[in-house]
Amino acid sequence: MRIAVLDDDKTQSALVCAALSAAGHDCEAFGHSKALLAQWQAARFDMLVFHWQLADRGGAEIVRLARSRLAPALPVLFITARAAEDDILAGLAAGADDYIIKPVRRGELVTRVQALLRQAYPAYQASEQIRFGSYVFAVRMAKLTVAGKAVELTQKEFDLALLFFRHLGHPLSRATILEAIWPQDDQMASRTLDTHVSRVRSKLGLKPEQGFRLATVYSYGYRLDKTADIGG
Repeated sequence: MRIAVLDDDKTQSALVCAALSAAGHDCEAFGHSKALLAQWQAARFDMLVFHWQLADRGGAEIVRLARSRLAPALPVLFITARAAEDDILAGLAAGADDYIIKPVRRGELVTRVQALLRQAYPAYQASEQIRFGSYVFAVRMAKLTVAGKAVELTQKEFDLALLFFRHLGHPLSRATILEAIWPQDDQMASRTLDTHVSRVRSKLGLKPEQGFRLATVYSYGYRLDKTADIGG
């Protein structure tokens, strides 16, 4: 599904988009509401995630715009740093469907987004599958099969594997990977990332003879390449 993220904090919007992209969604970030409105018709977004305290418009006004000018049934989720009950009720009363309190937790964000999408679009397949040759990712269930056989992965390993496949052929820096998979753990030791990459490579059999190769990019990060036409 296509999701618009509206936040004037570029770091925050990048983290939100990274989490949603890893969950299989097509995410686009906007720094202010005018840019979002200018592209809305052409982009045809399915959901809006925005920060309640924006510099150019208030949260209630953003919700009204979403309902009146974008799409009446559009799922709307807002992010707020204010945990007071009155502030939360004000957002919901304005017409938002749900909310998340900062700091944003990756798992909670994805779960709430998936729930709103299922409610708004009955035909939406919550167990959406993304296929790369013989590798099939069931995003919501965080399950992976290779040539029809299930592969046992932790949530982090699943997220990491999907991140590599969604950026097939493009090098990912260590910083990018850490922000996408461990957004709340800036102090995570670099060797932990290497350990997870090694496990993903081994469990998924990412070797040339399997059609994909997960390689180290010296002094930068990692890149997953397709090495053979394996179909799909």
